[in-house]
Parts: sequence; structure tokens; C-alpha cells
Amino acid sequence: MFHYFNLRRDEFLGHYHKRSNVESVFSAMKRKLGDAVRSRTDTAMKNEVLAKVVCHNLMCLIQEWYELGIDPTDWGMPARRSDDPAEERAILRFPG
Repeated sequence: MFHYFNLRRDEFLGHYHKRSNVESVFSAMKRKLGDAVRSRTDTAMKNEVLAKVVCHNLMCLIQEWYELGIDPTDWGMPARRSDDPAEERAILRFPG
């Protein structure tokens, strides 16, 4: 590996950078969500870890909303107006 590093440094550092990013994400997930997996069966363990990944991604998304000042309710679409009250009730509205 030492010779590979010396002879093909750019290629080596590209792979190393990917590994470094993965290690950073795993470290952040363990700090935020804990490093223990409490499930007993293999399937439940995999599901718990996948749920932690989803939670970590959501936390990163929400953090970026605040840092970049993005309004998550504004999707860039024009407001939809209808004269039919039944159609207005069919649209789900989240509390603002």
C-alpha cells in the first residue's frame, strides 16, 4: 500500500477521502443517536440501524433548512385556489 500511495497518490487519496467521509458520518450518527443497537433479532437490528440512518438524514436536512434560511413549506408552486369547498377540504394542510 505504501508503494501504491507513492506511485498513484491521486487515486489513493480519492479512495481515502471517500472512506474519511463515511467514517465522519458514522461518528456523527453514533454521537447523536447512540452507538448501541437494542434489538435482538438480525432483522430488527438491520431495521433499527436503517431507522437511525433515516433519522440522521432528516436531522441534517432540518439543520440545512435553518442554516440556509430555506422555507420548507415553499415549493415554488403558485397557490391553488378553488371555488369548490369540497376540493379545498381534500387538500391536506399542515399547521403553520
